[in-house]
Amino acid sequence: MEGSSPDKAHWWQWPTILSLDAPAVAIVWQWLFAQTTGATLAWFHHVILAAAVWLAYSADRWIEGWRLPPEHIQTQRHQFYQRHRWTTFGVWLVLLISSIVFSFQNLNATELKAGLLLLAPVIAYLLSHQLLHRKHPLRVPKELCVALLFSAGIAIFSITQITVDFHHGGILLILFGLLCFVDCALISIWEDEVDRQHGQTSLALQYPGGHWLARLHPWIIALVSLGFVFNASEASRIAFVCISSSALILGLIDLRQHHHGREWARALADFSLLTPLIPWLFIG
Repeated sequence: MEGSSPDKAHWWQWPTILSLDAPAVAIVWQWLFAQTTGATLAWFHHVILAAAVWLAYSADRWIEGWRLPPEHIQTQRHQFYQRHRWTTFGVWLVLLISSIVFSFQNLNATELKAGLLLLAPVIAYLLSHQLLHRKHPLRVPKELCVALLFSAGIAIFSITQITVDFHHGGILLILFGLLCFVDCALISIWEDEVDRQHGQTSLALQYPGGHWLARLHPWIIALVSLGFVFNASEASRIAFVCISSSALILGLIDLRQHHHGREWARALADFSLLTPLIPWLFIG
């Protein structure tokens, strides 16, 4: 069937299959947000965020693989978590316990409270969107939830140190959130048949008439971010260039998606958000 998962994954799919691409994106943007706002983060802040993001993403895919019959699985990533259900569950449990212990050993009281405050909506999202309200027509789009939670995750430890207002980090955080939302929205368009087969409600299925608007947004974000470059401080200028570059790459991936297929586009989608890796290699 068109769009069904092949028996063997391509090498470039494995970061997505193993849920490693999202933690990588989170780390580089956490670093860039700290650099832009003047916060000072240690190596363990990156480790804790990466572990938290992997735990959330892998849990989402594990639940999806658990509830679906094998013949309905449409993607390599969900197929992997179904085939290796108990191995991945063991790894997940070990990492969860290790992360809790590691966090209590390294984070201060304020950071721990902030992390726990963010943990509550993450758990609520997983329970609501994967178990309780999967097909509810009025549920908040999962793409919006992911964008909000992801943006909060990259900023949470910096916010415990500095005050973020609209001009000092706020614009950057808003644009990054929009970028994450558009990334998720485009994936929902590319994988609309996947979500339909999985019995999952997505933005693309909820609002099919808005596909053109989602496809326009990467270019809008790129232009808006580029506009801020000329009136920003040096630290902020780098961040706005990264957002603009990521949005442009995402738009180009969307243009080529019909030629290369949804697997190719899905694998590259999160990698388009790794642009802060370039300044990190030169600055960090």
